[in-house]
Parts: sequence; C-alpha cells; structure tokens
Amino acid sequence: MPQPATPDATPDVTPDAVQPLRALWRRYGAYRSRFVGAVVASTVNKVADVVPELLIGAAVDVVVRGDGSFVGAVLGVESRYAQLGWLAVINVVVWVVESLSDYVANVLWRGLAQGVEHDLRVEAYDHVQHLDLSWHESRPAGSTLATLNDDVNQLERFLDIGAPAILQTALNVLIVGGVFAVASGQLLVLAFLPIPLIVVGSLVFQRRLEPLYDRVRVAVADLSGTLSANLAGIATIKAFTAEDRERDRVAAVSQAYRTANTDAIRTSAAFVPLVRMAILAGFTCTLLFGGWATLRGDLEVGLYSVLVFMTQRLLWPLTEVAEVLDLYQRGRASASRILGLLEVPVTVPAGHTALARPVAGRVELRGVRAGYADGPDVLHGIDMVVPAGETHAIVGATGSGKSSLLRLVLRFDDPRQGHVLLDGQDVRDLDWDSLRGSMGYVAQDVFMFAGSVADNIAYGRPDATREQVRAAAEGAAALDFIEAMPQGLDTWVGERGVTLSGGQRQRLALARALLRDPAVLVLDEATSAVDNETEAAIQRSLRRATAQRTAIVVAHRLSTVRHAHRIWVLDAGRVVESGTHDELLVHDGAYAALWRVQTGEQDPVGRP
Repeated sequence: MPQPATPDATPDVTPDAVQPLRALWRRYGAYRSRFVGAVVASTVNKVADVVPELLIGAAVDVVVRGDGSFVGAVLGVESRYAQLGWLAVINVVVWVVESLSDYVANVLWRGLAQGVEHDLRVEAYDHVQHLDLSWHESRPAGSTLATLNDDVNQLERFLDIGAPAILQTALNVLIVGGVFAVASGQLLVLAFLPIPLIVVGSLVFQRRLEPLYDRVRVAVADLSGTLSANLAGIATIKAFTAEDRERDRVAAVSQAYRTANTDAIRTSAAFVPLVRMAILAGFTCTLLFGGWATLRGDLEVGLYSVLVFMTQRLLWPLTEVAEVLDLYQRGRASASRILGLLEVPVTVPAGHTALARPVAGRVELRGVRAGYADGPDVLHGIDMVVPAGETHAIVGATGSGKSSLLRLVLRFDDPRQGHVLLDGQDVRDLDWDSLRGSMGYVAQDVFMFAGSVADNIAYGRPDATREQVRAAAEGAAALDFIEAMPQGLDTWVGERGVTLSGGQRQRLALARALLRDPAVLVLDEATSAVDNETEAAIQRSLRRATAQRTAIVVAHRLSTVRHAHRIWVLDAGRVVESGTHDELLVHDGAYAALWRVQTGEQDPVGRP
C-alpha cells in the first residue's frame, strides 16, 4: 500500500479546511503520476472528441466549394471524392484515438479512485485503532463507521466521476473557445456569454449546497449509529417488545436523513433549468448571428456548420455542472470528515523502549492518580506492588475503581499523576510488543470474532499449533464443551459469539489469554458468568497457569480470589486495606464486611 507523503507534504488542515481535496493531493503523492497520466489521456480524448465536428464542417465545405475547399488546398487534392475519402480516413484514425484514450483515461481515473479509497480507508482505520479507548467510548460507533465507509465511498465516487467531468468541461471550454477565436471574434463573445452566468451561478449554488451537505453527513452518521446500536441490542429490543418503538425511532432518524438529502437535491436540481436557459441564449446567438454572417458571405458555410455544432458541444455539457457540483460538495464534505478523523491525536502513543527478555512480570503503581476526560479523579494516590510470579486480587464495591486500575496496567489510559511500572520500566516508555505483548487479558465483556473456536483461541497467537490450542482450552476448562460441539475446535462462532453462553465465552477468552503464555495475566471478572462447578475447575486451572507468572485479578466473587498472595481492597478510588484472605478477615475491615455479605458467615470475632 502506498504510504502517505513525507512530513513536509503532510497537509496542514483541520476538519473545516477550505481545501480538503488539495490536502489529499499533498497526502497521497504516490498517486500523482497516475493523476497526470489520467489528465493527459483525458486531454487527448477531448481533442479527439472535438475533431469530428471539424471534419463535418470540412465535409460540408468540400461539397459546397468543391476544388476550392479548405481540404483541397491543404492536401493538394482536386477531386471532391478523394477529399471526402481522406476525411473518412482521418475520421477513422480520430475515432480509434478517441476510443483508446477513453479506455486509458477510464482505467487511470478509476484506478486512482479505487487506490485512494483503499489507502485512505486503511489509513483511517489504522489510525482509529491507535486512538485511546476513551475516545472510542465517547463517540458513537456508527459515526466512526459512517466516516470509514460512507464518506470514503463518496470521495471515491467524486474521484471516479466528478473529477474527470470537471476536467472534461474545462478542456471543452478551452478547445472550443480556440476554434471560435480563430473563426469569429463576434461569435466567440456571443457563444461564451452564458458561461460567466453559469460560473457565477455555480459559485452561488456551491455556497448554498455546502451547509446542506454538511447536514446530510451528520444525518447519515446518526442513521448509521442508530442502526448499528439497535442491531447489537436486538435481544434487548425483543425482550422488552420494543420493536414498534425502535422502528419508529429508526424511521424518525431516516426521515431526518431523507429531509436533509431532499433539501440538498432540491437546491441542486434548481440549477439545471437555469443552465438550460443560458445555453438557449448562447445557441440562439450562434445560430442567428452566424447564419446572417454566412448569408452575407462573411463566413464560410462549412465553418458555420462547425460553429453551430461547436456551440452545442460547448454549452450542453454545462447542464451536468449541477451533478458535478453535487459530487464535488459530497466529496469535499467527506474528505473534510476523513481528514478530521485522521487529525484526532493519539493521546496514548507507544513508547520506544523494549524490555529485556524474558519478562519477569513485576507490576508497580506509584502515587497513581487517574480519571476520565475532564471528569474528577477516579483513582487517588494508588501505591501498589505486585511481585513477579505472584497472584494479586483487587476487590471492592461497584465504582471503587477496580477496572480503571486495570486500564492503567494495560495502558488503555495514562495516569494524570504517578507512574505504572513493568519490571521497573514506566509503561509509557515501553513499545507495545514489550507491554501488551507480555500480557494476557480477559475482559468482563468478552468479545468473540466471527470465525471458528480455534481461530478465536489463537487470535493473540495465530502461529500456534493445534496441540497448543487444545492445551490452552484444557487449561481454561473449556475443552469439554468444545469437544461436545458439532465440529469441535472447527465449530463456527457467530459474530460477537452470540451462539455461545456467557460462561463459554469467558472460558474461550481465558484460553486465548493462556495460549499467549504471558508474563502477566490480567483478569477482569473472568469467572463472573460461570457456575460454581465450572468456577472451581477454572480456579484449579488458574492455580496451575499462574504458578510461574504474575496474575492481577479483579473479582466481585471473593471466593475466586481467597487463595491470592495479596488482596487489595479499593473504596472510592483508594486502597483502604491489603493482605491475605485470612489477614483481612482478622482485620475485620471492608474486606471482612464484603465476605460476610457474600457468604452469610459470622464475622471473625463471632458477632452475628
């Protein structure tokens, strides 16, 4: 894939940049040679396209003037039959050149459009992947999808259709204008008289269309977001019999998109009748004044025929200005949104330091203070040490900051203050392979990709053997239910794992993490969706899997972490106590209170 231009050619634009298409020209220098080739082929094609009108005029001149015709004088041929024969040969050559140049131009323009579309979509998607998690969480997924899909498609359509049309129209005006200038200065002025009106009208309509198409882009993003969210939540919609309500909501959003498009189309369509009236005036002037000049003998009949044809050739394509303008505005608005997306800064960039191998897995937090966006702190001065090879648990009530702490360890976010260290290195200095490549992560909300069970387990290690995949599944207590499936490891998993139960998804996610053989295993409620028997099996497997590696476990169910080397208790973003299970029970603090709530046992000192 061609890479974006070097830094000196990187566009200095913002989402509301005046010239987003010019910015794309600077960004994708690799396509400039193809663009130049397309322009040359289109120019040759337009010249060849105009020549037949000249040949018609020459043929009329031969028939009317005979031996004194222009063709006879140029070619030195007296016979009118021979002159017409030469014109026929020239016409064949011109048509061949026109056909070949049209083919080359189409291939180059469409290849250019497809290439830029592909590279821009991949670049934008890759940039989106590297944006921090909080950006994704604060933005509707449908809006991002609309930019990556619909906006890129709109830009491709402009490059495929609109840009060649603009070039052809400009070439048409220049070439035909040159013919008129040679033939008659008066007719040149009369025939070109409507063009300034059309240009001024185009500018006026452009200014009116720009905000209308901005509304269209916002509306399509809203529609895409609504559809995406509803399809993801289809089970909830059915469970609460909300089908009619959601249909009406989608209808309202779709109607907003329809209205925005209708307003833009109505304004754009009004331009065509105005252009037609201007064309009528120019054509009438050529027909009338040119005819009078021919009758007076000031203009040859053949040349008059050429100019009549040329007037239509000059002005009629301008009826498509409205459509071209429509494509331009859509493409320009889409380019602005794509470039705006590309300009969103990566606030959690990769570092450049590589950890020494093998990674020991010591994790430390020093004076960590963290929060989301401009909100208040969620974590307040956290100090925590997880020695290499130990299993530490983080517990606390909902909203105490447990998952926020894990996000810092995985470096989904950076702390506002303090440091998170892995083997003594600040995680902000580490490259992704050293940091996340050393970790296995099981989220509370497990995501499965559309593919086989084996593909999902091997996602973090695609080169794993079949035996290694099976071993990881066994280590996660997942092999039994996998082998009970129709195709075992080759059983197809639906999108987002909808064909699996919550417990099955969690066990597959755990197998995926174990297969990576990470130095640090990070588990966020990894057994929350399993029954007691499965939990016990997973706990036995985890004790074996974590015997030689660091494990950080977040859990609401305290029975899953009672054997941890140390348990950290969070309350309102602060560590309120830490110790082993037995130590914390004896301490009779927050942990002991949570334990009594979950087990119903009496407290350590015998109070009911």
